[in-house]
Amino acid sequence: MTTANPTALQRLMRMSLISQIAIGLVLGIALALIAPGATKSVALLGDLFIAALKAVAPILVFVLVTAAIANHKKGQPTHIRPVLILYLLGTFAAAVVAVAASFTFPTTLVLNAPAATGAPPGGILAVLKNLLLSVVSNPVRALMEGNFIGILAWAIGLGVALRHAAESTQKMVNDVADAVSSIVHTVIRFAPLGIFGLVAATMGETGFDALLGYGKLMMVIVGCMLFVALVVNPLFVFWKLRTNPYPLVLTCLRESGVTAFFTRSSAANIPINLELCKRMGLHEDTYSISIPLGATINMGGAAITISVMTLAAAYTLGISVDFPTALLLCVVSALAACGASGVAGGSLLLIPMATSLLGIQGDVAMQVVAIGFVISVVQDSCETALNSSTDVVFTAAACAAESGELLDLESA
Repeated sequence: MTTANPTALQRLMRMSLISQIAIGLVLGIALALIAPGATKSVALLGDLFIAALKAVAPILVFVLVTAAIANHKKGQPTHIRPVLILYLLGTFAAAVVAVAASFTFPTTLVLNAPAATGAPPGGILAVLKNLLLSVVSNPVRALMEGNFIGILAWAIGLGVALRHAAESTQKMVNDVADAVSSIVHTVIRFAPLGIFGLVAATMGETGFDALLGYGKLMMVIVGCMLFVALVVNPLFVFWKLRTNPYPLVLTCLRESGVTAFFTRSSAANIPINLELCKRMGLHEDTYSISIPLGATINMGGAAITISVMTLAAAYTLGISVDFPTALLLCVVSALAACGASGVAGGSLLLIPMATSLLGIQGDVAMQVVAIGFVISVVQDSCETALNSSTDVVFTAAACAAESGELLDLESA
């Protein structure tokens, strides 16, 4: 009896997910180059993929955190504190890198862009106020709007209350979490098709002609993000693990950063990061909280964008920035970045808050924001990839350092 040779489709399905995503990426680029007019017909694939991830992420985080806390055994270790410390240090370090790069490679802008739409926050206190109000948001509204701070607060509260419930109730909550996780796994399997649609639509409709005039600005921003991803983050990992950090860092960039680059949504990438943490064998009580929390407050990429754009505006207007002011800008950028996800427009609409430190008027600041939207095709993609992959890098490093266990990078 002879065994039939597998078909091309069967061989494709046997490939790893990241290989399938790479094929989708190449096909999307090829379609945009060969038949740009056909990209609109496949854009729906990308839209459906992002919508599915965004739809499932809030309920996944809610049930996963609730189940993890409800079934947590007394005395069982968690590693949230070291992860939070890494988040804060990493965001501040990213701001320092951005300021240093801006001093080394000063960039100017052509401030004739139309004013951007949207209202920036009034100051850092307004950002912190929004974060606090998000904590006490209505749970149904938090789930509908993807407010992960509010979702975490309610999930933690409900999980603590359910620790005193009957064992059968706790098991039911755990079963619900497993069921939602299986749905997420199914959604993630469609990532190659989603990436294909996203890449084709982006290259077919937007193109990169509009970006050429801001080449130097983009090089500084993207260069800073690459430096943080490939130098700063590995240094933090080495500090925690005292071993070669690059297998972990490159695994997270490949498995998390690639999808985040094209989805351009930290919230949409939460299910992918949770699945990656599970495959790496991390502590579920830790990553079920640290990953959605990181999508909200671990914003090194946003700190880079805010710092570089602010100093570019200062150089354009001839404003001299001394070292103490630059240090204050790092602090403000890091704090503002932590609240970026709670503000419509993300990190770009937080630029006026930083420029106000240098006495730059609001109408000029909004022109800088408008330039940010022009380059957002590249800037936002790189920013999301850095932010999202760093969530897993820091979570894995903290878990491995605290538990002393080796990471299962082969399964990832």
